[in-house]
Amino acid sequence: MAKFLIADDHPLFREALQGALGNHFEELTLREAEDLDSTLAALNEDDDVDLLLLDLHMPGSGDLYGLIRVREDFPLLPVAIISGSEDASIVAKCIGFGALGFIPKSLSSAKIAEAIDTILQGDTWVPEETRGRLDGITDEDQELARKVSELTPQQYRVLHFLHEGLLNKQIAYQLNITEATVKAHITAIFRKLGVYSRTQAVLVAERLQL
Repeated sequence: MAKFLIADDHPLFREALQGALGNHFEELTLREAEDLDSTLAALNEDDDVDLLLLDLHMPGSGDLYGLIRVREDFPLLPVAIISGSEDASIVAKCIGFGALGFIPKSLSSAKIAEAIDTILQGDTWVPEETRGRLDGITDEDQELARKVSELTPQQYRVLHFLHEGLLNKQIAYQLNITEATVKAHITAIFRKLGVYSRTQAVLVAERLQL
């Protein structure tokens, strides 16, 4: 019996994927999550998940942050990215940061099942058209990802708003916290990323496509 966790913020896609997988895997148990917080909570509650199907763009995930966070907290868990994008540079970063597969949402249910079978066997699966165009990530990117993995989800949210150019009081309003708490988060972000200004922090986020 296999157990998968589908982490995606679109209920219709989760429902469609459940139906597709149910036709290809016998005795399959499926769990659902709609954002990064509920994904991490589900994984903390259940250590029997065989595969995480992770959407890059669900709330809290912030493109690659969700993958980096999951790989840091659950290093033995196989992760497959489910995405509407097929950009080779994104595929390369996902594989470089620990995903075992990159599955476009445009694939047929049979092809998705084939990809998952490959991943469950311990092999890497990416779209055929990108296989010859995957450049390895640099040591610098690996080090930046390690630093980003130390950020808490709330600190990542603050970093996201810094990237959007929001002032401290605006960030406080968005997150329903005090300005003093925002300043404390920014101090922690600078320390963990090894930077000394908002501009440097934003450059880290942009480099990792966060």
